[in-house]
Amino acid sequence: MIRKLAILLGLLLVLPVAGAAVPVRMNVQVQSGQIRMTPTFLGKVLGTVSYGVPVAILQAKGDWMQVKSAQGQVGWMHKSALTSKRVSMTAGNATAKSAASSDELALAGKGFNSDVEREFKAKNKNLNFAAVDRMEKLKIPATEMQTFLQAGAVKPAEGGVQ
Repeated sequence: MIRKLAILLGLLLVLPVAGAAVPVRMNVQVQSGQIRMTPTFLGKVLGTVSYGVPVAILQAKGDWMQVKSAQGQVGWMHKSALTSKRVSMTAGNATAKSAASSDELALAGKGFNSDVEREFKAKNKNLNFAAVDRMEKLKIPATEMQTFLQAGAVKPAEGGVQ
C-alpha cells in the first residue's frame, strides 16, 4: 500500500513537468509580416518578420497572436500572416517567390480576393472603380499613419480592428 502511494505521489510530482507548455511556433506566410504594438491594424509597427521565419506564439486574442521573434521582439501579428505549416523557402533549385502581401492575405481572410472583386465588378458594371484603383496604389509610411491617427485622436475599437 505504501509503495502504491509512493508511486502515485511520484507521478503527481512528475506530471506537471511533463505537461508543461511547450512554446507554440508558427511560420510567417507573407512576404513581410508586421509585428504591431497592439492587436489591431492601427497599432504601431514595431518591426517585420520575413517570409518563412518562425515566431513563438505567446497568446491569442481574437484574430491576433502575440508573438516573440527570434530577435526577442514581442508584439502582435494578425493570424492571416501566420501558418502552423512548414513554409518552404525553395521550389526545386530556385528561390520561391511570395505570392501575397500581408494586406492581401488579411483581405483574403475576410473572404475578399481578386475573384470576389471581379464578380462584384461584373454584377455592378455601372459603378466606377477608378478611384478605388487609385487608392489601392497609395502607399502611406507607417510613421505618417501614426501621426495622422494621433492628430485625429483615433483609437482602435475594443478588441482591435479586425
